[in-house]
Amino acid sequence: MTGPSVAAKRRRSWNWVGLLPFFVFASAFLLGPAAILFYRSFLGPESELTLANYGGLVDDQVVESYWLSVRISLVTAVIGGIFGFLLAWAVIYGGLPRVFRSVLTTFSGVASNFAGVPLAAAFIFTLGRIGIVTALFNFMGFDLYDSDFTLYNFWGLSVVYMFFQFPLMVLTITPALEGLKKEWKEASENLGASGWQYWRHVGLPVLMPSILGTIILLFGNAFGAHATAYALTGGNLRLATILIGSQISGDVLNNPGLGYAVAMGMVAIMAFSIIVYTVLQRRSEKWLA
Repeated sequence: MTGPSVAAKRRRSWNWVGLLPFFVFASAFLLGPAAILFYRSFLGPESELTLANYGGLVDDQVVESYWLSVRISLVTAVIGGIFGFLLAWAVIYGGLPRVFRSVLTTFSGVASNFAGVPLAAAFIFTLGRIGIVTALFNFMGFDLYDSDFTLYNFWGLSVVYMFFQFPLMVLTITPALEGLKKEWKEASENLGASGWQYWRHVGLPVLMPSILGTIILLFGNAFGAHATAYALTGGNLRLATILIGSQISGDVLNNPGLGYAVAMGMVAIMAFSIIVYTVLQRRSEKWLA
């Protein structure tokens, strides 16, 4: 083996050092907490090892909290995904001025990270019983809360979640929309296809893995949300994340082991979502790369 090749091999062998900060960060804030969570999910009231916590996952209260979290995540992921996709499509292919794209991208970057207590407060001040928008509707003779609408039930919380769901869809699906090749559109037009036929037989089939993958990403985003729901409903909606907080640090429901077991169940669901998202993204990259 020649001298230059040996030197090159030695240089390559140190490339992994650049990943050290990532591994340290992942170990400190992801792998380490996950390991602690896993261990504590097997601890009983007297710190003894037990499987009873996982047996508690089939209790009606826990199953109901999981089901409520799944339902609100599915609803906001599907509706937010469709709305976000249509917005992104309108900006990229709808013939709107480019300024709309800049505005939408900037808004989506901010709104997708606007959650928690500030988001709950913003909606209370606008759509609450004495909110600005509610007062405006009352002034026009329409009582918003006469139609059984309220921010503090399932559909009200879904509306709030949608505020950060559809911007995330816009940010995630925009690169996929831009990845559609102009040659495909031109070829379909040369063959006599209409715009609708192009999107039905070419555009949407190519984009479908990206769309489904992003909707799964939105599902995980809503499934793990806690602060917004708790600040808005005060725990009246028993989501899985709220149940975890009640079990670990609550005064009435205080069973930390069960809380950690519920959290491990959420980790399993989130891990499954990430795996499906990764598989779908790889399929979409075959066409959009």
